[in-house]
Amino acid sequence: MNHVILVGRLTENPVLDNEHDQTRMVACLAVPRTYRNSDGLYETDFLRCVLWNGIAKRTKEYCKKGDIVCVRGRVQVRHYDDPNTNERKYVTEIIVESIAFVCNK
Repeated sequence: MNHVILVGRLTENPVLDNEHDQTRMVACLAVPRTYRNSDGLYETDFLRCVLWNGIAKRTKEYCKKGDIVCVRGRVQVRHYDDPNTNERKYVTEIIVESIAFVCNK
């Protein structure tokens, strides 16, 4: 089962773009880990999230950088060939199926 739920902060203001007649938004979500490292600090993972159509439009309308959101979706790994280096690059991203606006600044 490929299912993920994350709660974190948006690292930038949402920006929409259009791809193949669909509205898309790529956002970075800062998700703190639940344990401390050897220095006693909480580490944070920065995860690339892709939102489509209505979810993307509502997020753009109601959210801004620093807001806390909860996303539910699935993990997707894709690849492409970098034309500059002729290397295969892999990208891991969260395809968002629903979002809840938890807290605004």
